[in-house]
Amino acid sequence: MASKTLTVFSSEQKIFAEVGKNLFRARKRRSLSAEVVAARASISRQTLYRIERGDPATSLGLYYRVAIIVGLNHPFDTEDPVGRRLQDDLLGKEPESPPTRSKAKKDGGTN
Repeated sequence: MASKTLTVFSSEQKIFAEVGKNLFRARKRRSLSAEVVAARASISRQTLYRIERGDPATSLGLYYRVAIIVGLNHPFDTEDPVGRRLQDDLLGKEPESPPTRSKAKKDGGTN
């Protein structure tokens, strides 16, 4: 059976990208490594990187699982008061952007 092509509208892609950024920031604010979060979620680092980049082809269940692991009640929450306090107290600056595809390959992540 041929697989269907996923059609994603730009407005939907923006939502996925924002959710991915929120998850990435929450992970960084809590000083959790990609390896730790991926292991706790039973996914590869590559899949975690795809989630943090907002890949719409990744299961919403995995977005939710990662959100719970990093301490968000729901992946579509726009506020992270605990993470903001941690960031203000510990990091003192905004975390860098989620890794690009080339960085993920350098880390040796597999599916």
